[in-house]
Amino acid sequence: MSRLALALTLALVGSPALALKLVPVPSSPAAPAAQTTTASLEIVPLPPGEQPPVQGPPLPHSVPSHPPPLPNQIPRAQALPGNGAPRDPLFARQWDMQAIDAPAAWAQFPAGKVGGPVTVAVLDTGYVKSPELAGRLINGYDFVHDPRRAGDGNGRDPNASGVGEFSYHGEIVANLIAAAHDGQGMAGLNPQARIVAVRVAGTDGLIDPADLIDGLRWAAGLPVTGVPANPNPARIINLSLFADFIPLTGCDPDIQKAIDEVTARGALIVAGAANDGKDSAGYSPAGCRNVLTLTSVDLGGQRPAYANWGKSVALAAPGGEPGHGIVTSSLSGAGGEREANGTSFAAPHATGVASLLLSVRPKLTPALLRELLTRTATPFPGGRCDPDLRRSCGQGILNAAAALRAALASNVGK
Repeated sequence: MSRLALALTLALVGSPALALKLVPVPSSPAAPAAQTTTASLEIVPLPPGEQPPVQGPPLPHSVPSHPPPLPNQIPRAQALPGNGAPRDPLFARQWDMQAIDAPAAWAQFPAGKVGGPVTVAVLDTGYVKSPELAGRLINGYDFVHDPRRAGDGNGRDPNASGVGEFSYHGEIVANLIAAAHDGQGMAGLNPQARIVAVRVAGTDGLIDPADLIDGLRWAAGLPVTGVPANPNPARIINLSLFADFIPLTGCDPDIQKAIDEVTARGALIVAGAANDGKDSAGYSPAGCRNVLTLTSVDLGGQRPAYANWGKSVALAAPGGEPGHGIVTSSLSGAGGEREANGTSFAAPHATGVASLLLSVRPKLTPALLRELLTRTATPFPGGRCDPDLRRSCGQGILNAAAALRAALASNVGK
């Protein structure tokens, strides 16, 4: 499947037509010669005559080049609701938030008494100027080194805005983590989190391992040759992707080295397991050490056929399935909303909950965060996520309320 875990069905809410379809990936002369050929799929736009009507802002993939970059200063955070009940109109359809008991987590924050804001890096397709993140979206860096794949006329540069038809992917991931609770659109898990957008995906949706490695290091505040220091190092790094151009036979040693360095720096890495319906152990970063790897479950708490599985998976979270996806705000959808499904959208649920934990226990280490999130997981219905015991999904389903309750009951990390 596409390396951004993009082999998902993304339906425009309220329209029977699909905005996208899956087709085999053609060989591309622009791809590095070392690319490993696999039976993969990629999302491409439907022909113009089949596109559903679009209302509101233009589709991200209609943007031919970078818009002006966002500022890279730290913005002011937004308060959480004290009663656990966002007024955002899409919230009533956000079944994923109910599935992980997010309202009970938010209710543990008394009105006016919120934890400190937490910086989260989203390594993905770059940023889209989503109104859900107004004032808390920080321009990071564009690490796509190949001008042929960057789509902006150059290689690496300080403008991390999204380019091309996949721009919405990073927008949806970031919105799930941190969309505002402001009575508009959707409700994110932590509306006080800051999002640092780091672009590592080309316009083809593929990830070069070297770009991923440097993006990881930079996001955590580690030095990267030729790139200015990151003024906003992240405590959590979301990777709803996996690396291309390498065999899918295990964690890549160079990526593992970067992950270990980032972990030692104090940043938790959360990754999607990918969407090939296979063992995630062969994928980087999903199969690497020191990564909290998430697979998807549907409304019934079961693994959808697309979702990767295996011993490298730590947890499951809602990722949806075709016809019943994760409802989100997106500038790319009719009326400003989308329904998405994929492990790409399971991972940011754990990232958002981890940021809530750090807001009240800022000294929690990556290892303690992983332990808290897995220890407090809700058991799968019937004790398993799949009838085939080999296709395991980790310790259970992410439980935001239980994890926060456990963190608050202890002084560890205070």
